[in-house]
Amino acid sequence: MSYQEEAELRLSHARLKTEHSDFDAAITAMVAAGCNPLQIQRMKKKKLAIKDKLTQLEDQILPDIIA
Repeated sequence: MSYQEEAELRLSHARLKTEHSDFDAAITAMVAAGCNPLQIQRMKKKKLAIKDKLTQLEDQILPDIIA
């Protein structure tokens, strides 16, 4: 993997991490405000999808090396 590709992956990772924390804050606020449980559940699914993408990017950045 080239340096530029790794830098792009790290930038995508940072953006997704920020988006994940934004979703977390939004979900907390929705729960506190007593919003529709269905909307909260949808937000949680989106947050989980972002977490899955984060995991995939982490695996690309730091591949498993069997020594």
